[in-house]
Amino acid sequence: MSSEIQAAHGASPSTLPQRALGQTGHAATLFGLGGEGVLRTYDRTAEAVRVIHRALDHGINYCDTAPAYAGSMDYYGAALGERRSEIFLASKTHDRTRDGSLQLLDKSLQRLRTDHLDLWQLHDLRTTTDLARIFGKGGALEALVQAREEGRVRFLGLTGHHDPAILLEAMRRFPFDTILVALNAADVHRLSFISTVLAAAAQRGMGVIGMKVYAQGTLLDRDKLTADDAMGYVLSLPGVSTVVIGCSTPAEVDDNVRIAQQFCAFDASRRRALEARTQRYAAQCTTYKKS
Repeated sequence: MSSEIQAAHGASPSTLPQRALGQTGHAATLFGLGGEGVLRTYDRTAEAVRVIHRALDHGINYCDTAPAYAGSMDYYGAALGERRSEIFLASKTHDRTRDGSLQLLDKSLQRLRTDHLDLWQLHDLRTTTDLARIFGKGGALEALVQAREEGRVRFLGLTGHHDPAILLEAMRRFPFDTILVALNAADVHRLSFISTVLAAAAQRGMGVIGMKVYAQGTLLDRDKLTADDAMGYVLSLPGVSTVVIGCSTPAEVDDNVRIAQQFCAFDASRRRALEARTQRYAAQCTTYKKS
């Protein structure tokens, strides 16, 4: 970042630890900015831009969004400008068809005010019907491959938090570069993504982006886990590249940056202890999984 840009935004970048994002060649900061929080709203551009700029000022270099996240892409489009090159920008398609996905990509690039995505992902895979449509003739996978060939996206990924078996089958069918998956200290108690999807992704050399690290705040309380516990647990899982967290204020960005900066890997016994502490309220922290 130039000194002029630093001066304009009031901060120099923090020293944030980085990890390889699979085999993409990108070294991602341990904390990436999610597309939720204030970014998943409408008509709050000034607040959202402040959050994005604070993240960039800290040196955060992985940013997540999706067409389904309200005004998130428009906020990024308003905020990035000449700073677009500082980040690895990830978005998604929730459409299951080739044509619908390509139309979404056109609109996404317009809203983001960029000519390419660094990562384009199949959004929220849940059912065998999703798989049949995506991988069938005229399905969304054709759009991903075409967009990569055209240079409009660099890497391909998938996302999910509903059913580990669906993600495993999708990974078996195509060599995706990354996976965005729900990972937290309550995961192990039912339909675990850690013991299945994370392990398979690591074996394939995929970049793994953890989401739902705080389980939308349900993991965090005085008698539950601290944010340091929750993020530290996920970053200590073998194979995890980064975590994405939505923020509502610049102060929330600052706190997540602090945790990432101070992170030291938890050993297995500490991870098991945190899992044990979540058992009694695990159900309320994993409502996103299939029942």
